[in-house]
Amino acid sequence: MNLYNLIIQDKEQINFNDVFLNEGNKEILVQLIREHTYIKELQEYGLPVNNKILLQGSSGCGKTMTAKALAHALGKNIIILNLSNIVSSRIGETSQNIKMIFDKAARERSVLFLDELDQIGKARGSDDKDVGEMRRLVNTLIQLIDYYPENALLLCATNHPEIIDTAILRRFQLKINYEMPSSEFLDAFYDQLLSQFPAEMTTIERKYAISFAEAKDHALTAVKAALIKKLEAKKIISS
Repeated sequence: MNLYNLIIQDKEQINFNDVFLNEGNKEILVQLIREHTYIKELQEYGLPVNNKILLQGSSGCGKTMTAKALAHALGKNIIILNLSNIVSSRIGETSQNIKMIFDKAARERSVLFLDELDQIGKARGSDDKDVGEMRRLVNTLIQLIDYYPENALLLCATNHPEIIDTAILRRFQLKINYEMPSSEFLDAFYDQLLSQFPAEMTTIERKYAISFAEAKDHALTAVKAALIKKLEAKKIISS
């Protein structure tokens, strides 16, 4: 399989300040950016630099946006890999593919973002099918994480940290939790998202108790409906 067919081609650039984060998570990530900005100086003092981060929690709450924003803030290329797309019926081939991508990211000092880590990081022995092969795959992943260089950044995301092998979980220096946003947080998100459109198109019904991704889809669908209604009314008048 071609290496580039495994990588998600997503060139969207996200500014760090555009990611909606609670204060605790923002503080952790700002510190991470600072560490990598001054990595040479820290290494001169023999200080370790955090570069293995697990983003865990609810889907649609900003994990992928965080990875893109970190890459943009550090001026690094990002390699995005959805692990559900890489798992082959031949597990040995999956191990080889993952190793090639780790090698590419390390060589380029990129941000490597592995989405759905639980697809290959399940606890060894938790699946009766091909237990031996799965154990070898998890062992390969552990070794790749261990030897990933400090001057590159590894971000892994999962909605199900409870099923990931504890040996993998121990490799991450930082674990950042993502939760469903509060109503106040969603209002701030809606305000920012809708600010780019004319006022008459932004008086939409706001939904709550949903993720940022769901809120964005809902809001933009409502804005499009308002715009189409306006265009159709204009068309009728002109005819």
